[in-house]
Amino acid sequence: MTDIQETYWKPRFNPWLIALTVTLATFMEILDTAIANVSLPHIAGSLSASQEESTWVLTSYLVSNAIILPISAWLSTIIGRKRFYMTCVALFTCSSFLCGLAPSLGMLIFFRVLQGIGGGGLQPSEQAILADTFPASKRGMAFAVYGMAVVVAPAIGPTLGGWITDNFTWRWIFYINVPIGLISLFLTNRLVEDPPFLKREQERRRSIRADYVGLGLITLAIASLQIALDKGQESDWFSSPWITGLLIVAAYAFMVWIVWEWHHPNPVVDIHLFKKRNFATAMFFSFTLGLALYSTTVMIPQFLQVQLGNWATRR
Repeated sequence: MTDIQETYWKPRFNPWLIALTVTLATFMEILDTAIANVSLPHIAGSLSASQEESTWVLTSYLVSNAIILPISAWLSTIIGRKRFYMTCVALFTCSSFLCGLAPSLGMLIFFRVLQGIGGGGLQPSEQAILADTFPASKRGMAFAVYGMAVVVAPAIGPTLGGWITDNFTWRWIFYINVPIGLISLFLTNRLVEDPPFLKREQERRRSIRADYVGLGLITLAIASLQIALDKGQESDWFSSPWITGLLIVAAYAFMVWIVWEWHHPNPVVDIHLFKKRNFATAMFFSFTLGLALYSTTVMIPQFLQVQLGNWATRR
């Protein structure tokens, strides 16, 4: 009887309210990946840093974000999905406020790392919550709402960030996350709940030893690759020994990680899922979307402001 109830588990509240609640924080996080791009010249001038140094504001966020994202499923299983999601929202909100208060570039980069850690777990957690909240027949509509947030947020991020920077100060691009984060925390606490099968899996996982080797390998691989890709142009790519070294470390760590995770009984990331054609195809198109969307929102504002001398919102 218990298995039948869990198979047909339904949340206590309207699923669409839950969908809007979790989409709110995810929209905020995705927006923040693009909103800071147009403010880099202002951040550099305000904190007495060069244009090249200010790009660490983006790099630090993306590195920590990329590290947390693939291990979010494992973390949410260990501590509970709702608790993990609320922890990510709280960390993102608090670190956003601290980013606005940062007195130096070093402190801003440190707070951006914390912000990336909090933001990295939001997207996969939301997708898991939507998948369990809606029946199979309505999941397409629910994920359409999520897809709108993913596409719209990076599109309006540079415009919104430019308007805030030109009319107020760059610190407000971080302060605006605070009220949204607080609303998201309140609604999540009231509306979102973990399904029974997830609670049972959490109890089972507590007796399993964590895959710290896999976690360390993927952290090393992603961090090395992200830094090399972001700073390679400044150092003339393979002409620089440290860029070459970072790429070699990233490739080696990634290959060792694949072998380790493939044979580990309780991997941080279950890469056996890539044997399924639908899953592998979806991941490929997600990669293509992220490559086209985020690369343009990073490069175009820098080109228009630094090279052409435009303002954040107008010529």
